[in-house]
Amino acid sequence: MIQFLQHYELAVLIPLFGGLPILLFHNHAQLREASSIIVGVILFLYVTQLLTFVHEESVTHTLLNITPGLSIAFHIEPLGLMFALLASSLWIITTVYSIGYMRGNNQKNQTRFYLFFAFSIASTMGIAFAANLITLFIFYESLTLCTFPLVTHKQTADAQSAGRTYLGILLSTSILFFLTAIVVTWFQAGTLNFIPGGILIGNLDRFGAILLFTLYMFGLGKAALMPFHRWLPAAMVAPTPVSALLHAVAVVKAGVFSVLKISVYIFGIDFMATQHAADWILWVAVATMLTASVIALTKDNFKARLAYSTISQLSYIVIGAALASPVAALGGAIHIFTHAVGKITLFFCAGAVYTATKFTQISQLNGLGRCMPFTFTAYLIATLSVIGLPPLVGSWSKWFLIEGSLNKQNYIVLLGFALSTLLNCAYLLPVALRAFFKPLDSRSDNLTKGIQEAPIACVMPLCITALATFLLFFYMQPIYDFLYPVFNP
Repeated sequence: MIQFLQHYELAVLIPLFGGLPILLFHNHAQLREASSIIVGVILFLYVTQLLTFVHEESVTHTLLNITPGLSIAFHIEPLGLMFALLASSLWIITTVYSIGYMRGNNQKNQTRFYLFFAFSIASTMGIAFAANLITLFIFYESLTLCTFPLVTHKQTADAQSAGRTYLGILLSTSILFFLTAIVVTWFQAGTLNFIPGGILIGNLDRFGAILLFTLYMFGLGKAALMPFHRWLPAAMVAPTPVSALLHAVAVVKAGVFSVLKISVYIFGIDFMATQHAADWILWVAVATMLTASVIALTKDNFKARLAYSTISQLSYIVIGAALASPVAALGGAIHIFTHAVGKITLFFCAGAVYTATKFTQISQLNGLGRCMPFTFTAYLIATLSVIGLPPLVGSWSKWFLIEGSLNKQNYIVLLGFALSTLLNCAYLLPVALRAFFKPLDSRSDNLTKGIQEAPIACVMPLCITALATFLLFFYMQPIYDFLYPVFNP
């Protein structure tokens, strides 16, 4: 049993082969959807079982040797397991939500949607358990390719244009920067394995460290640092469950997870600090955080505003890594899941509004809180979590990021966090205030008569994730203890 569980590639194979029953039942919607949920539950239970082995001596399982020293291999460590638990649990919830959304909006090609959703989760699992850079790169690229059909799902001219932007930016940054950085790392360090404390100490001077870190950060386009961020708002043309996948479950989280993984296991926090490898990337991240927030203020489209909010929030995690402080990096890791739970709720709410009303603009939401109280209450709770208000889980990651800034005596970054929090309030809270306190627009009275909550399959998931933002606040100590050894070896 132990040997079986330590074949970590099973985390990739479960959702990959889970696509077979989805295809088999393509003419039976209920069986197809049930298959997707069941596979999600199986994956989550498997990943949960791996918690038993995470604090034992790391065992690497090699799937394929490419050349001496280069292999496709998997291992288990706390950061990757946290990411796998997050993605596998949210896959179940997103699948339930997708049932309500896809049916409620009479979406076509639903079998293809569920199939590529499963393939995307398989790629995410490969990223989470990658034991070296080459394995990470392969699954990072496969995630881009697997999510492309989801971004272009509607097959309209806008969807195809968005797909070209999505694929163009993510593939070009990966091949030009990420792959180049991997090759340089191989020649400088003689290994690509993820090793606690890093592999570059004594193998790279200060200028080389700065250049290499820059290549990695811009090569990881899914982290959406400016100017390589346009793919994210462009992809909002996709159905809302895809937006949830992009922002909370897999894609952007794969980007910032890779940022942390490379910072900790390739560079090492101490090496980054002594060589000042991340100093200028830190300012790029701060600029991205604030600029994206200002742009979000200008967006009336609901999903576009949330997309620029995500770009800003991702920069929190990059800042956590770039500060080269263990407590800040830990705050960045915690922000991966605190932001995921909050942001998936916000996107679920946007999709529920669209399903019930077909409204896409924030200016159309006046008074809808009285028609859709569950949806907008969940939105308000998730908003307060993203802002960082206790007792909601988003407050913890901001606490550790602020503590890391103080430890490094970087008061400009501290000011940046303060301004960002104010901007969070400015672009997120007015949506809830408009919905609850403004009267229905007299011009849309006829449109809003009879409006009620979206189907239960849409409303139940957003209520669950909103509740999670509250409950998880009280369970931060075990999460902190679980991740602490990663950043303090």
